Parts: sequence; structure tokens; C-alpha cells
Amino acid sequence: MSQVSTVAVRADAAQAGRSSRSAGAAYDGGPGTVGAARRFTTSFLAGADGEGCLVSPRVADDVCLIVSELVTNAAKYAPGPCLLDLELTEDAVRVTLWDTEPVAPVPRGADAHRIGQHGMEIVLALCRRFEVERQSGGKRIQVDVPRQP
Repeated sequence: MSQVSTVAVRADAAQAGRSSRSAGAAYDGGPGTVGAARRFTTSFLAGADGEGCLVSPRVADDVCLIVSELVTNAAKYAPGPCLLDLELTEDAVRVTLWDTEPVAPVPRGADAHRIGQHGMEIVLALCRRFEVERQSGGKRIQVDVPRQP
């Protein structure tokens, strides 16, 4: 499994006088992709805490679960690589995922007897904002999770 990651402070945020920390990673969609994305997310959030950008343990768990669900869907339904971008804004953790499948995910209705297929229900329950945009070669999903529970 290949992974390339970078961490950067966004120049536009710094110029506007607000702090924003971001990091990105690319995954090939193969075995181990979901675990690697969770570790990347955990490391990103821990690094943010070390820089004084506190994220509560509950929010960190929620963000890791959202990343797991989105990357699982990408690995399962979108052939090829996916890109994950994490950004810490003043009031939210923003998760952005690009994959090669142009079809938007469809949340299913609640069904306690259904085994599996609950990922989008979980994501929508945990986030404040959910957006899907079709792009050339696939789609972009962006989710905002409030930094304060």
C-alpha cells in the first residue's frame, strides 16, 4: 500500500490572521488503506493538540470513524486511489476525500435488521455539514465536524 502525506499551514488562513492546520495523504485503495487512513488521522489530530489546537477525545473518535467510513467506501466502490485531506479550522475538523467513483453515496433508511451498509448513516449523524461534488474523474466528499461536542 502506498501512502504519501504532507503537513502544511494554509497560507490563506495565515494571511487572514487565523490558524489552520492541514495535512493530506494519498492511498492506493488496497489492503491496509483504511487502517493507514485512521492512523494518519489520529496522528494529525494528536499533532494539532500538541500545537495548542485542542480537539476533544470524543471529536477525535468521531473524526476517525468518519474517515474510516469514507475511506472504506472509496476502497470498496471506487477503483483506484483516493486522496484524504484533513484541515483544522477555528471551529471544525474538515475531512475531504476524493475518489474515482462519480456516483454519490446514498444513505439508506434506518434498519436495525440490515447487516452492513450503515456507513453513511453514521457519517451524517456525526457531522455538521456534508457535501458531495462530482468532479472530473470521480467525486469529492467534504464533511465538517464541530471541534466542540
